Amino acid sequence: MASLESYLFISLILFCLGLYAVMTRRNGVAVLMGIELILNAANLNLVAFNRFGGLAEHLPGQVFALFVIVMAASEAAVALAIIINLYKTFATVNVDEAHEMKW
Repeated sequence: MASLESYLFISLILFCLGLYAVMTRRNGVAVLMGIELILNAANLNLVAFNRFGGLAEHLPGQVFALFVIVMAASEAAVALAIIINLYKTFATVNVDEAHEMKW
């Protein structure tokens, strides 16, 4: 059986990979993938702390993780719509071009 520390270590790796993707990529889809990795790291923390915190009968960690999954799905839909609009306008998905968009 895995310990809490192993789950936290895996979560740390996921978070660092997601942060690296967000900080270094210019492609909008790659940035979205990095954000999803960060949210999955948070989900793993929530479920691991719930499992090893002794509150398994109340399920608060799973409920929060489900909320984060729903939020990530809605974030992905809105962000993909923005990226599609960026591609239609500038013929690129480079997020550096987003500063030229006007309201």
